Amino acid sequence: MNRKQLSQAHVLRKYNEGLISRKAASEAMQLSERQVSRLSKGMREEGESVLIHKNKGRKPSHALTAEEKMRIISIRTNALYDKCNHRHFKELLEREHGIRISYTALYTILKEAGIKSPKKRKRPTKHRRRKRKASIGELLQVDASPYDWLGIGNLQALHGSIDDATGRLTGLYMTENECLHGYLTVMRQTVTGFGVPLQVYSDKHTIFRSPLAEKKAEAGEEANLTQYGRALDELGISIIYANSPQAKGRIERLWETLQSRLPVELRIRGINTIEEANRFLSVEYLVLFNNQFSIPAEGESMFVEYKHTESIDDILCIKEERKTDNAGVFSFKGQRFKVLDEGYPLIPARAKVDVLVSVKDSVRVRYKGRVFGTALHTVPNAAKVKAKHKKSVIAERNVKPHLCHSTDEWCRVWHFEGYADTLNFIYDIFFRDAA
Repeated sequence: MNRKQLSQAHVLRKYNEGLISRKAASEAMQLSERQVSRLSKGMREEGESVLIHKNKGRKPSHALTAEEKMRIISIRTNALYDKCNHRHFKELLEREHGIRISYTALYTILKEAGIKSPKKRKRPTKHRRRKRKASIGELLQVDASPYDWLGIGNLQALHGSIDDATGRLTGLYMTENECLHGYLTVMRQTVTGFGVPLQVYSDKHTIFRSPLAEKKAEAGEEANLTQYGRALDELGISIIYANSPQAKGRIERLWETLQSRLPVELRIRGINTIEEANRFLSVEYLVLFNNQFSIPAEGESMFVEYKHTESIDDILCIKEERKTDNAGVFSFKGQRFKVLDEGYPLIPARAKVDVLVSVKDSVRVRYKGRVFGTALHTVPNAAKVKAKHKKSVIAERNVKPHLCHSTDEWCRVWHFEGYADTLNFIYDIFFRDAA
């Protein structure tokens, strides 16, 4: 018996001997008078053992057996789960192994086995958080995080966007480094999957903001928009620039969560390439994450359905103005292209055209609302130009485009002679560190 039970036995003996009243016993034991009468009767019939709970020493019916505990420890010590935090491991036990267990019980088992969570908990710092936006689609935070997501010893950049009101992921895309293509792809996932947001919150990376913006502002001038800024402007999205990582804390905390969870999910599925990771992220993981972590919004959705007559791919691309010559040929990034409008020459000589370049659709031209294809135009000194171009780009870049080389689709949209030339052209436009 513990001290409390010994004290209760002492009071009950005095009550049974008539030394104190039932009310006094009730106050001393902090029990109702009815309960005092019940315990008094039980003590007279069974002795002081009536004060001991009947379940003491009895194993709960739902308790795990020693074999089940050993199975959990065996699963946790598997190399697949060595970087898995305890709460994520609890979810994986139920999803992958059909084992349902409370977090407290799991924590106790792992602690007794000497297994610590790799996710260290820091002492929380008091600070004022900005209140969430009221409606989904009112504000998206965008960023990229360099990390060894695939566990292969190299850093990959994961681009993402998260809704401020609900914490819902609207897009994720992985590349070898932070680049324009990654951010354009995430915005395309957002627009096609949810709609056009009202605002985007980003840092001051040169992908989002011209490096001359501050100098221009001091001179009272307005800097040119970046390609990403121009695309958002055409979609009617305003962009806000954060002055510190803490200002966009929603997406900074997202990276902390994903760095703890996503590598484990990829390892379980045997995913070790960027292409496989992007398929998993877009098809499965966005839904998995949002079902678990997103919260309901207070207001109605502010996402605007995309209803432009212009294709979304003609906005989320590289767009620059060029002037054709008398033969309908223009220069772009060291290459010469011929507009494919033979049979119905709709573009006059020396016309200004918009050049549209995307990984998906190659190089195209838009003139007065109509889009035309292009073909690589060879010139007599093409060999010299080609050799000069090869020296100007970074050689042996392991960059893989959206389409597989030598397929019919690849040959239809990309028309460079060599695979390396095509990759160098794509890399220089989309995949360099500061596009």
